[in-house]
Amino acid sequence: MSLLKKLLLAGVAAAALSGMAYAANDMSPEAIDARTKPVGSVYTAADLEGIVDTAAADDSGEPAEPRSGEAVYTANCSACHGTGAAGAPIKGDAEQWAPHVAKGHETLVKHALEGFNAMPARGACGNCSDEEIIAAVDYMLDAI
Repeated sequence: MSLLKKLLLAGVAAAALSGMAYAANDMSPEAIDARTKPVGSVYTAADLEGIVDTAAADDSGEPAEPRSGEAVYTANCSACHGTGAAGAPIKGDAEQWAPHVAKGHETLVKHALEGFNAMPARGACGNCSDEEIIAAVDYMLDAI
């Protein structure tokens, strides 16, 4: 066998052995645990017993104050009624609101609660009360 072939064979053997040693280290129990550890935790109700929720701790038993029309508008309505997205009349634009106002306050409230054209029911505010939705409608109407 020529010297070149012997050197080549020795190099291949060394490379293969070094890879085996590396692979053996990667198969250690610690390396396997590190690669397969959970990325999160799951807690059951039993795990959470005795932990005081700060929101519950501050609860006086009284109902929370309703959010203002401005707060509801800013959090939920302004994305469309501030830009005109999906044909929504822009807050403060009397010309755009005129055909809607002509239908009457009761109809505007009904549309806000039940949805109308592209607007979803409650303007997609799933945790808004009727009172808060009405306050948001009134807030927009007061701007025109």
